[in-house]
Amino acid sequence: MNAEVVLPLEKLTVAEKFEVLQTVWDDLLLNSEYVPAPEWHGKYLREMKESVAAGKEEFVDFETAERLIREQTP
Repeated sequence: MNAEVVLPLEKLTVAEKFEVLQTVWDDLLLNSEYVPAPEWHGKYLREMKESVAAGKEEFVDFETAERLIREQTP
């Protein structure tokens, strides 16, 4: 199905644009079994698994990860 969706992007506020993005992401999550993962995802996950097993990487909880990302983002 190639449905064309036309949005008046120039008329939408930033908040409205984020709402559109969130709606699309939510829909993709509902149908995630049909969303192909890029090849590099699998490669990256394998590398991370090896790094964790070798003690080079460790997991942190979500709140810590969010804080670390915010600290590194201007």
